[in-house]
Amino acid sequence: MSTQPSRRPALRLAALLLGAGTMHFVRPQPFDGIVPRALPGNARTYTYVSGVAEIAVGLALVVPRTRRTGGALAAALFLAVFPANAQMAVAWLRNNRISPAAKAVAVARLPLQIPLVTEALKVRRLAPGAHRR
Repeated sequence: MSTQPSRRPALRLAALLLGAGTMHFVRPQPFDGIVPRALPGNARTYTYVSGVAEIAVGLALVVPRTRRTGGALAAALFLAVFPANAQMAVAWLRNNRISPAAKAVAVARLPLQIPLVTEALKVRRLAPGAHRR
């Protein structure tokens, strides 16, 4: 067991990102549906690119030597996907076929980006090779 203070939070974030990134390829349709319509091009391309990004960042978090960079990239990625999460919440709120409970979850998960970003920044700050004050 490592004594690195960034290890456990890094592995938790890595598991989340690796799982989500994999799902972009296993079941891409739900991700296609939350790509903001204002983006040019095909939604599937954004789904695949974001899946690759999530897997790459997840792998960076696993490796101690790249953990600091992985933490910074994870924070940036969580901020970058926020518009898609907001798009999903808006689409679900407008859809009469979505249950009120599912709509509540879609809205409630938006503020959850904050602890994801702060945890990623914590991993960056505590990673091997990070300068501590």
